[in-house]
Amino acid sequence: MSQTKAALRQQAKETRSLLSPAEIAENSRIIRQRLLDLLNGFDTVMVYASKTPEVETKDLIADLNRRGVRVVVPIIERETASLRLSYLPDPAVLRPSTFNVPEPIGHELPARPADIEAVVIPMLAFDAAGNRLGYGAGYYDRFLCRYPHLQRIGIAFSCQRTESIPADENDVKMDCIVTETGITRYNRRGITENYK
Repeated sequence: MSQTKAALRQQAKETRSLLSPAEIAENSRIIRQRLLDLLNGFDTVMVYASKTPEVETKDLIADLNRRGVRVVVPIIERETASLRLSYLPDPAVLRPSTFNVPEPIGHELPARPADIEAVVIPMLAFDAAGNRLGYGAGYYDRFLCRYPHLQRIGIAFSCQRTESIPADENDVKMDCIVTETGITRYNRRGITENYK
């Protein structure tokens, strides 16, 4: 299974790399608008801080902050293979850190997982059943297993969709997947509820 996942990761990276900076910017803008509608009414949302060529989230974070939403970002702890959480009232403090992921190192405002209602998660690939393929270290899967109350929203470009992702008991399915082409919702049994 891990070989298949490794091959899928490589394929997804190659497919995503074919997108031009202009396509990434435009698709990210559309995804941001969908997310802003989807997250309407939430008070505290965790959002990953993007790195190139992921779906760009800096403008989403800024928009949510302007809306009065408390935004939380993850900080990677390699020693414990876990995520530490920090509020992010100002995206300007983000600096490339572990795995080149932007983090508010030196400007941390500790946040509690129990206060978060939804989490926006990066995906290298995804399938029609709501399975997500990440970068392989399992940070998000462990975090989501520990805090099952969170609304799990995976975001990616539509070109990152694949036929099928092999999933085991440690892999956490998404409640919702957002791309530039639409929103797909799932219940916790993985059944598609609607698409728009």
